[in-house]
Amino acid sequence: MYGTFFVFTAIMSTVGQAVKTNSTSDVITSINRERIKLNEGWRFMRYGAEPDKLLYDIRPPIQEANDSKVADSKPTEAIKLEAGDGVLKKWILPTANDFIKNPSQKHIRPAGEPGADFSFVKENFADNTWEQITLPHDWAIKGPFYDGDKPEVGGGMGRLPSHGVAWYRKKITIPATDQGKIIYLGIDGAMSYAMVWLNGHLVGGWPYGYNSFRLNLTPYVNVGGVNQIAIRVDNPNHSARWYPGGGIYRNVWLTKVSPVHVAQWGTFITTPNVSVTEATIHVSVQIQNKAKTDQTVDVKTEIYVLTDIATRTQKPVGIFPAEKITIKAGESGVNERQLILKNPKRWGPYPSQKPNLYIARTQLLKNGKLIDEYDTQFGIRKIEFNPIKGLLVNGQSVRIQGVNQHHDLWALGAAFNIRAAERQLELLRELGCNAIRMAHNPPAPELLDLTDRMGFLVIDEIFDSWERKKTPHDFHLIFPDWHEPDTRAFIRRDRNHPSIMAWSFGNEVGEQYTDTAGAAIAQKLHDIVHEEDPTRPASASENYAKPDMPFSKVMDFMSLNYQGEGIRDAPAYAHLKGIRTSPLYPAFQKAFPDKMIVSSETASALSTRGSYLFPVSTDNSAPVGNSTGGNPETKEVSAYELYTAAFGASADKVFASQDRHPYVAGEFVWTGWDYLGEPTPYYTARSSYSGIIDLAGFKKDRFYLYQSRWRPELPIAHIVPHWNWPNRVGEITPVHVFTSGDEAELFLNGQSLGRKKKNEFEYRLRWDDVNYQPGELKVVAYKKGGKWAEEIVRTTDKAAKLLASVDHTKIKADGEDLAFITVKITDKNGRMIPDANNRVSFRLQGPGEIVATDNGDPANLVSFASHERQAYHGMVLVIIRAKKGTGGRLSLTAKADGLAPTQLEVYSESLCLTCTRKFL
Repeated sequence: MYGTFFVFTAIMSTVGQAVKTNSTSDVITSINRERIKLNEGWRFMRYGAEPDKLLYDIRPPIQEANDSKVADSKPTEAIKLEAGDGVLKKWILPTANDFIKNPSQKHIRPAGEPGADFSFVKENFADNTWEQITLPHDWAIKGPFYDGDKPEVGGGMGRLPSHGVAWYRKKITIPATDQGKIIYLGIDGAMSYAMVWLNGHLVGGWPYGYNSFRLNLTPYVNVGGVNQIAIRVDNPNHSARWYPGGGIYRNVWLTKVSPVHVAQWGTFITTPNVSVTEATIHVSVQIQNKAKTDQTVDVKTEIYVLTDIATRTQKPVGIFPAEKITIKAGESGVNERQLILKNPKRWGPYPSQKPNLYIARTQLLKNGKLIDEYDTQFGIRKIEFNPIKGLLVNGQSVRIQGVNQHHDLWALGAAFNIRAAERQLELLRELGCNAIRMAHNPPAPELLDLTDRMGFLVIDEIFDSWERKKTPHDFHLIFPDWHEPDTRAFIRRDRNHPSIMAWSFGNEVGEQYTDTAGAAIAQKLHDIVHEEDPTRPASASENYAKPDMPFSKVMDFMSLNYQGEGIRDAPAYAHLKGIRTSPLYPAFQKAFPDKMIVSSETASALSTRGSYLFPVSTDNSAPVGNSTGGNPETKEVSAYELYTAAFGASADKVFASQDRHPYVAGEFVWTGWDYLGEPTPYYTARSSYSGIIDLAGFKKDRFYLYQSRWRPELPIAHIVPHWNWPNRVGEITPVHVFTSGDEAELFLNGQSLGRKKKNEFEYRLRWDDVNYQPGELKVVAYKKGGKWAEEIVRTTDKAAKLLASVDHTKIKADGEDLAFITVKITDKNGRMIPDANNRVSFRLQGPGEIVATDNGDPANLVSFASHERQAYHGMVLVIIRAKKGTGGRLSLTAKADGLAPTQLEVYSESLCLTCTRKFL
């Protein structure tokens, strides 16, 4: 089917919307389709003690919950359980039926109305004492953090109270004019085991907390009256290896349609042939008939150019004329069409290509009357997975300069916010990153809208575990029942995004260890992916499976975690236990000469921003130890950027391995940003140490090491460390320089310390014998003999004042847009004090609120909701939001004892045209 290497063209974009393309609208309407955002006006209650007995299913007892084991520890066999009596699983499983291929395996709903007599699902229950909240909502992010060696929730899950059972309730009115319509409730993400009641009836649910799902409310709706929605979520402790968040943490939608309508995620647009002069556009439309009789409708689709985030061209550039299709009652039908588009505007990754987008508007007409209208964004591009040349996009070689990203948004937690996600991508684009691997779960759909518009390539991933478990209560408990519907739903929702270049259906799963049995499960998932989308390759990441193992043979491309540069193979790692692997790029290339190789996880280097510990390793890569690169008292890791997790490697070692094997298509660094949970090497902390950018969004020194490689055209010279060392006068204080130049000269107080040139497979310049003297440290970098860049670092005066800056001075008053304000502690000359840790307090005046604060310190257990925070190495962050519908001036004041305060103003506007960031 695929030949010697993969050639994939095609791919559209977002989940189909209704007519209006303005993504900021809470209500999107067409003649017979209405999509309403149901985020406001919810009541919320989380149990503080023993929850109710409305269980999805029984769970195994916790026999072992080692929250601090190394991330590449071998997964273990599941504990076998029999489903218990009285659980609601049988009523929930039918929700999956649309995503189960074999009719004989679909589920039949039992008789009865479980939970109907429970007070929380009833319309007359008085929930006025419950907390009033707006979705997306993460109940755990405000804390408090669990401290100590034996916390209820450990470091792996972020030490935050994300576990437990909670309820959400909301009343909605369905007007009489909706009589005869089909009404759906769509939930983009709820953590986890979500179960939904409407007017006392259990409608359905979805256990996996990362997938989006939709329920048909129509049989239970009170048309012309008030309807009570009640949603129960249950997030077990020991269910994840990172911070999962808690609650309904993505958007919720109410969709009203004609009985004959475009199905859920019902369009699939591919472009099987693409060139500069023309592209073949293939449109597949699935149409659902919920009427009681057979229906014949006309299907018409028009293609428009999307000129910016919310505007399309007035005239279509391509038209599929109306074509009749008859659909039997209660069933669905598919209409497939194809046309040739001349001179297409192709989608490609930034910055070498442009992320051009189109919109396909599909209309269903009954006897000439429009009954449904559905918009689908898509992009036209050709992707090739070449085993020698690597990744080719539209015929152009694109080196993958990627990062892994977890789903949390730092101080905002799991609650999705489009501006926060956009800020992440903006900084990653500045870094030179062009690709994201979604680790290890489907993201919010809006994040993929951003990657489409901003021109990032994506590996979209599902499942961190299959049948074998990594934590006692992870996905392995529901994998047997839900792996097919979860996989199909995941692909159908996302397969339209042009940014997605490949699918990943597993991360470091335990089935790598089980020979042919594990390979059989991999093959099953692989085949499901290709049934849903035959246009992209599919793989699962391997940190253990070797080229001669059956698991590897299933994969369309080789997705290697750490194995390319070797795991625990360097001398500095010899004393460590665990997986030990020599560099395996050549072995995989020899075994699979027709498959592209990519490193889906590299590095796992560790550091805390602004922390420099002595002595400095003479190796170019070394594991963190209590006396080598790490300080267990302060829980800091040296920012010389040489130190790693036990299974990891420094950026320098990874770069060398990639350069020695140029057929490797590129890498996805672990990770782009720090993330909540998994705080290696100090599990008494709250968040990871592996990011190139810290949890507050401040750049670590490693940022400039990657930027100097990924953006070689950008003049960069960056000095490590800072130059405030009053207790090190006369002591050896190594100086390292990250530069996009090829040589540099270092000066201390005007005296040259020598000019050095990068050797082959060398990515930093080192002056390891510098005797510290206060004053001025200067580096001048050269490229091809000419002056390229310079940087000066000076010993500062004492702390004198605060200085504030903001990412945007205007924000929308929509209750969602955010402003990110950085406050620095500086001397009288405005130079940041790199070792300052003053406590800063914040006060906001005007129609808005302080959402959260942070400083990037992974060991800081002060609540993110605090309006007072200690600076970390001279910096602190505050996030503010405007009140919805209320424009005006927001004035933030920051104060610290003994320092001059600072004030900064942000303007919120109800209709802020300049607030919308353009990407095309």
